[in-house]
Amino acid sequence: MFKTDMWDTFLQAIALMLILEGIFPFSFPGAWRETFLKLMQLEDSQIRFVGLSTMLVGLVILFLVN
Repeated sequence: MFKTDMWDTFLQAIALMLILEGIFPFSFPGAWRETFLKLMQLEDSQIRFVGLSTMLVGLVILFLVN
């Protein structure tokens, strides 16, 4: 069904993201909880800035790799 190279690469990227996202809460659940509580206190504009910065770093990495 999903045998094209594009879908394989996309699913591999999603799988890698999920693995990386799970490392911190698995390894340090207490610290992860404290960090999450601190993030909940941020203003929407601060969270948007972090999200935008993260996306831009990802785009730069993709550009450099390709």
